[in-house]
Amino acid sequence: MTGDGDPTTLRRLYGRRQGHKLRAGQSELVETLLPQVAVPAGPLAARTLFGDARPLWFEIGFGSGEHLAAQAAANLDVGLIGAEPFLNGVVGALAHIREQSLGNVRLHMGDALDVLDRLPDGALSRAFLLHPDPWPKARHAKRRFVNPGPLDLLAAKLAPGAELRIGTDHPVYCRWTLLQMARRADFAWLAETPADWQQRPADWPPTRYEAKARRQGHEVWYLRYRRL
Repeated sequence: MTGDGDPTTLRRLYGRRQGHKLRAGQSELVETLLPQVAVPAGPLAARTLFGDARPLWFEIGFGSGEHLAAQAAANLDVGLIGAEPFLNGVVGALAHIREQSLGNVRLHMGDALDVLDRLPDGALSRAFLLHPDPWPKARHAKRRFVNPGPLDLLAAKLAPGAELRIGTDHPVYCRWTLLQMARRADFAWLAETPADWQQRPADWPPTRYEAKARRQGHEVWYLRYRRL
């Protein structure tokens, strides 16, 4: 779909797909490891992906995969699904998977909505949207994941009581997220004090994007919502 679609139905929520040329070792990861951990075609479920009925967590746009890998290493009984359209990011995640021998991660190189479409309703126990492209210009607001259409789909896939975590250092995206989520009756914001969304929770592994934001003097916001 082109970028001028309605924000409730827009499918393409990302920009470029590849940056620098891959080195030989990185190409080898794509050729050998990615097929082993790639999300398969067709309907998806925990048994399809991991062979059992474990809880499923989903990261939307995992960057270079450090948060995804850290969560997988800390929660070996959980199945982590990550979607990322950027090839160099997928390579980063594959490197983490190999280095840490992680068997509980599955990757989709493409749009997160394509994976969400194929999961049963209520399949997810947790979802992450960390430092997404803010698309700060008003005319690009429809490209943000935090819009009614994508949120409706994600809400359907989150089980009651599941947690949605959204992290950003961009004030436009933070305000947009707070406004969009405040309009919804299917999510409750978990913050009770300013510290609850201004300080990173202990079980929220840091990312390189967060570290870069801190170096640049940016505030970072950690938004947590519960699916009602």
